[in-house]
Amino acid sequence: MAQRRKKGVNRRKKAGGGGRPLVALLITVIVLVLAFVTLEKLKKGAGEKPATAPKEEVRQKMPPRPEPSSAGQKGYSSAVVAPAPKPAKKAKQVSPGTVAIIVDDMGNSVEEARALLAINLPVTFSIIPGLPKAKAVAEAVHAGGREVMLHIPMEPKGYEKKPFEKNGLLLAQSDDEIVRRLDSYFRTVPYADGANNHMGSRFTEDPAKMRTVLGVLKGKGMFFIDSKTTSASVGEKLAREMGIETASRSFFLDNTQKVDAIRKQLDQAAAAARKHGSAIAICHPHKPTIQALTAAMPQLQKEGITFVTASQLVR
Repeated sequence: MAQRRKKGVNRRKKAGGGGRPLVALLITVIVLVLAFVTLEKLKKGAGEKPATAPKEEVRQKMPPRPEPSSAGQKGYSSAVVAPAPKPAKKAKQVSPGTVAIIVDDMGNSVEEARALLAINLPVTFSIIPGLPKAKAVAEAVHAGGREVMLHIPMEPKGYEKKPFEKNGLLLAQSDDEIVRRLDSYFRTVPYADGANNHMGSRFTEDPAKMRTVLGVLKGKGMFFIDSKTTSASVGEKLAREMGIETASRSFFLDNTQKVDAIRKQLDQAAAAARKHGSAIAICHPHKPTIQALTAAMPQLQKEGITFVTASQLVR
């Protein structure tokens, strides 16, 4: 019995010993399968990288695409915002027979402005700040495509005995007060491209005060027309020294308020423009003046006179 038991045990040992290689083989197969599966996953992962790489490349290529469009936008904005329109407006290629007509003392009546706009030729409207219809006139003129100027009231000789605007500029005022008043003018007269003096036979002879006024105009990019209410005015000379576009009045058209007299003055301005190249004529919105301009300007245009805005004759 003892021998049989030993034989049984030996048989089991032999059987167990024979099974060990099979288990080892099975483990080896499992390990190989797992390794194969893992390798396949790694290969798939490696194979997916090219698929994700293009996505990353696309994202990297996207930022440069807006750059051409932004460059295009810069080009577009520079064409619109850059001073291209202004040089066209202030073209200095003036042919002989070029006349600019400035109508001073505007701001009392919108109807006067509409009557002048109806001539349908370039007329520059110089508006006195503070007049009852100053802003309405400026808006109507701007809407009509014409040029607006600021008609700055300046102290004349003997102003105490003459009608003079309460908001005008006086030599006795400080520079700060002059600047403050000028700033208020721009709120009253919008769209002004330039300015000229209203009266000012005393003020325009003073270099220090005129420098203060012209400094404000320069800061706003405006031109200055010297109305030449005195032969001793330093306006144009000083403006040129300061680098401001400027010119002076050549003719007053309506010192005599009669249609025939105004027409003669306008003919003289046209003759001077033919001879010297250009002329600047100043007048006022009197009924005879409007009648004379309405009749004469189209006729003079047919005769070869070119009418332009004041800004086209400054330099």
